Amino acid sequence: MISPERIRVLNSEKPRASGEGARYVLYWMQMNRRVESNHALAHAAEIANANKLPLLIYEALTCDYPFANDRLHTFVLEGVPDNAAAAKKIHAGYFFYLRRTREDSNDMLYRLAANAHSVVTDDYPVFIAARHNARVPGKIGIPYIAVDSSCIVPMSRHEKRNYAAYAIRPKIRRELKEFLRPVEMPVIRVRWREKLPQWTVGQAEDCEIDHSVRPSVEYTGGSRAAHQRLQAFLKHRLRRYAKDAREPSKHATSMLSPYLHFGHISSLEVALAVSEHAEQYKLMPDEFLEELIVRRELAFNFARFAGDQLESLDVLPDWCKRTMAKHASDRRPYPYTPKQFENAQTHDPLWNAAQRELLMRGTIHGYYRMYWGKKIIEWSPTYEEALRTMIHLHDIHALDARDPNTYTNILWCFGLHDRPWGERPVFGQLRCMTFEGMKRKTDVNAYIREIETLSL
Repeated sequence: MISPERIRVLNSEKPRASGEGARYVLYWMQMNRRVESNHALAHAAEIANANKLPLLIYEALTCDYPFANDRLHTFVLEGVPDNAAAAKKIHAGYFFYLRRTREDSNDMLYRLAANAHSVVTDDYPVFIAARHNARVPGKIGIPYIAVDSSCIVPMSRHEKRNYAAYAIRPKIRRELKEFLRPVEMPVIRVRWREKLPQWTVGQAEDCEIDHSVRPSVEYTGGSRAAHQRLQAFLKHRLRRYAKDAREPSKHATSMLSPYLHFGHISSLEVALAVSEHAEQYKLMPDEFLEELIVRRELAFNFARFAGDQLESLDVLPDWCKRTMAKHASDRRPYPYTPKQFENAQTHDPLWNAAQRELLMRGTIHGYYRMYWGKKIIEWSPTYEEALRTMIHLHDIHALDARDPNTYTNILWCFGLHDRPWGERPVFGQLRCMTFEGMKRKTDVNAYIREIETLSL
């Protein structure tokens, strides 16, 4: 049974009974676009079984979300066949709707809900899912239930905002004993037998979206690709992670961030696989699990309580705001425009390489992404413009953007979850990162050569 701490009922409507036209329980797959290891789907199955109804999974992709483009669309669309096949295996119905143009119908959820007992969906603190979960419950006419399947320890277990990793770490470690266990997916008792409207996966090029941002040269979407990445990490990289994760040219990271963001794999499933593999081969996975669980769930905790301030410097600790106010008028050594940043047109070969990695792969190695963000602060006319530039470039190009981790990592550049450092121009007491420092700590030239080999 799914823990009640994961479940939020977002309205007070009564379920539609079978005699009133209820033909199924509807699971709206918004952010956790997978069948395996999905608490929300499991809870929907529990409701379906309790009411002797089949389960219908609804997944959609619209053309009108902000900055919709070929890269983001393609990644989602590549995961649809995996979800359809997995839904069939558990005897659930599956319907995918691709809204290609703004003239196409935008009410498919409500049409499906008209025959549903209740709607279950993903609890997610940012972007479109958060907006849907605020607006839709009052319009649906049946119970609307949001389930947290993004975090290993339910977000609700932490009743207030934690201001640093050291604050949340001991809590999570205590709670893992209870929550670090596989999701028990109920056997669906009433198989799906209805005929659904015909659907096709479709192509991004057929949609009314931005076609200038091409698909990633590195990543293919979907649960199958996510599990292949996970197995490669376990086999070739986990044993090197603690030593080499901060050296981009060593390729020791999991490369799972796009799949975690789009929900093609769960952090729970990754944590269990890593823990099991590490125990079998006598490895030490602590540093990876720190990033996957403690740091990631700190980001979800921050996003949950930050609300509408995620894209604002107002959410930062007071010391950050004070030091930026003190240094707001400092001379910026290289004042670049947002377009120059986007086109990787700076004087710094490492920064340009990191930006080109974002343009081509759709991600930046985590350690160099810190440097990337710090330099945008140093070279922007204001801190506010630096923040807008970072968010804008992620929204357009990054496969792991619009995510609690992304907002947290960007705001970390401005001092979030960090501490005061020695005073410097522009940065004040914010942590500073330099090209010479990167050269001492990493093989900058190897990384630059690698990015030069990529082609758009």
